Amino acid sequence: MSPSRIQALRAQCGGPRDGALLRFSLGAALLDANDAAEARAELERATAFDPAYSAAWKLLGKACVDSGDTAAAAQAWRRGIAAAEARGDEQARKEMTVFLRRLERSTG
Repeated sequence: MSPSRIQALRAQCGGPRDGALLRFSLGAALLDANDAAEARAELERATAFDPAYSAAWKLLGKACVDSGDTAAAAQAWRRGIAAAEARGDEQARKEMTVFLRRLERSTG
């Protein structure tokens, strides 16, 4: 994602459109730009806005892995799995379960 798109998303933060979707979009853009630390911060904000947003938990786990914090990634995916189960989001639950199993095999 281009720096101008990231800038445009950041400009909306704190305004009337601020919320889980905006923070998720910004986090995804930052992750695409290889800024895992900033992506993680925005995705944490997305999950704070909406703790049931399973896609944000899934991407937060990836940002945590990319920033070298596998314990936080595992925690994010566990919370995401719970959120996905509560919402009936079977695909997200399956994906995060696979990610979590792979992480646990590689770290332990």
